[in-house]
Amino acid sequence: MKTKTLVINGIIAALYIVVTLLIKPFGFTNIQFRLSEMFNHLVVFNKKYFFGIVVGVLLANLFFSELGLYDLFFGVGQSIVALSITIFSSKFIKSIWMRMIFNTIIFSFTMFFIAIELNLALGFPFWITWFTVAISEFIVMAIGAPLIMALNKRINFDKLLS
Repeated sequence: MKTKTLVINGIIAALYIVVTLLIKPFGFTNIQFRLSEMFNHLVVFNKKYFFGIVVGVLLANLFFSELGLYDLFFGVGQSIVALSITIFSSKFIKSIWMRMIFNTIIFSFTMFFIAIELNLALGFPFWITWFTVAISEFIVMAIGAPLIMALNKRINFDKLLS
């Protein structure tokens, strides 16, 4: 991995952690407005952002989640699966906006991993929990898409890691 790629991914991970910490009371359990999830949209520009996002999720869950190993396994796993599906889909979906819409849907759908986690760890009912975390994720990702697009006009994410 190039030094520039490593540094930028470190910055993405740090930003993910800081934003998660700022909204900690709303970032865990069955209603999760984890604003840092908007960084998931970076993979629609370049798959190399995968590492920064995953490390950010791992460290945020390690230091801030009260669910311990459950959140490390299910939370990080959900991110890896959803990011991988989005990266794979980029071969077929060429429009950045369509990738963001697809990414939002995939992240919302795969929140069943988090519903399983919360069911096992806290006894929350699976179906209701899946619904609440999926809706929360959808809202954050839908709000995050135009924000990331606006940042892209200044930063040019697709060329930053070329």
